[in-house]
Amino acid sequence: MTEAILLVGGQGTRLRPVTVNTPKPMVPTAGVPFLAHQIARAAAAGVTHIVMATCYLAEVFEPYFGDGSDFGLSLEYVVEDEPLGTGGAIRNAGQRLTGGPDSSVLVFNGDILTGLDIRGLVEAHEAADADVSLHLVRVEDPRAFGLVPTDPDGRVLAFTEKPQTPEEIITDQINAGCYVFRRSVIDSIPAGRPVSVERETFPGLLASGATLHGVTENTYWMDLGKPESIIQASADLVRGVVPSPAVPGRRGESLVLPGAQVAAGAKLSGGTVVGAGARIEAGAVVQGSIVLDDAVIGPDAQVNASLIGARASVGARTVLDGTVVGDGASVGADNELRAGARVWCEAELPAAVIRFSPDA
Repeated sequence: MTEAILLVGGQGTRLRPVTVNTPKPMVPTAGVPFLAHQIARAAAAGVTHIVMATCYLAEVFEPYFGDGSDFGLSLEYVVEDEPLGTGGAIRNAGQRLTGGPDSSVLVFNGDILTGLDIRGLVEAHEAADADVSLHLVRVEDPRAFGLVPTDPDGRVLAFTEKPQTPEEIITDQINAGCYVFRRSVIDSIPAGRPVSVERETFPGLLASGATLHGVTENTYWMDLGKPESIIQASADLVRGVVPSPAVPGRRGESLVLPGAQVAAGAKLSGGTVVGAGARIEAGAVVQGSIVLDDAVIGPDAQVNASLIGARASVGARTVLDGTVVGDGASVGADNELRAGARVWCEAELPAAVIRFSPDA
């Protein structure tokens, strides 16, 4: 297996303001754009050619990743003029594949962090002589995901997208967003129109008698659809909970990138990342957070499980817990923001205007 399609066209609306200036797969995670972790792991598994299916802010990918040679593989870019859905994006990118009709093609979403054994998934696909194989994981609450029940041999029995009633929840196995396709199946997806691989392609293949194989591997898995997920994923990468060859430093309680300044007496923990040119002032406590390039955390501020955008500033003694501060925003001194608060890009929040009350 040498080829893959990487789906990175989504707008990431649930992540705003994080994604106002940056597409979701390019959000810095453990010191590098999230895609760097996916590409590095794919290369380590033996992938030598990736076709990247882009749409939203498509122009930012190639300047960063180039031809892929820094990762030891070749990268190509396909741009959708209009969103084509998952299936349409796979079909559109498939034009750049070079393998024959029976070759195995890895397909993965650009917003999933997983410890999946990629090589093992491909080997299981080929051993089952499947048309498509799906990575499945078990979750406690599957209502927000696509359910995929299988028989004892791993053959897929049905697909239920985001069940709405208790009767529809027939399994705790969900579609984990990584697949292996037989190349001929990709070529059979209708071209030139939006297609949902989850709602149209997979059910259609199942109805036609194709072999769909599920591989359940209960490894680390995180859907980066919400800010808190990206923050947690970054912390887990920094601490080595999930491995990635792309982390630019040693695993530990914090990762401080070159050019950042951390004052004596400031405390970093929980997998915190401090970006290039950022500054953490004396007495600040930053836990399990992402502080992007050129941001400033003021003296005695407390920042927990939060994302501070590039060039943003957090004033002295301000408390942030589960908060996102957009690029270039300013949060004045002595504020307290918690429980999913979001400050928009370039916004200015004056000193001492917001307090969080758990009884409010």
